[in-house]
Amino acid sequence: MSTETNPAHAVVDSVEHSLRLAATWRTWDGRPRHTDDGERIYTPHKVVRRIADHIVDHLAEVEALLAGVPTQADAWGASMVTTEGDRVAFTDVDLVEAEQRLRRLARTFELRYSAAGPAAWDAPRGDSWTLREIATHLANVRWYADQLGDLSA
Repeated sequence: MSTETNPAHAVVDSVEHSLRLAATWRTWDGRPRHTDDGERIYTPHKVVRRIADHIVDHLAEVEALLAGVPTQADAWGASMVTTEGDRVAFTDVDLVEAEQRLRRLARTFELRYSAAGPAAWDAPRGDSWTLREIATHLANVRWYADQLGDLSA
């Protein structure tokens, strides 16, 4: 058994960071927050959705790479789409659901990497990123949560 740190553990850490912030969003005033570039807006529900969708997207990519099959084309609207459901209040129930959903997704991602093993993390994947590069990229999902930040003040 390798003692090397699973690169997907950073995704778990990023989700935990995001959930600490999400715990403060129950006081959200209903106004979407704009990113620095002004091109996108974020609300509590949109942040949770984007984190979950981003993990799902890359989990599907990892599975395809490990299976040696082409990845599915990305046709998501992603951050450019804000739904009516993204604009509703963020409640205690929403926080519990977000905690369950995001922790399970992050853990599944980490467990997949554990099952693949250290030899797979840096194996060349043709024109695709290595699994380590995917995990490093995905560890930045905390960026979505940082767009809202700590709303407890």
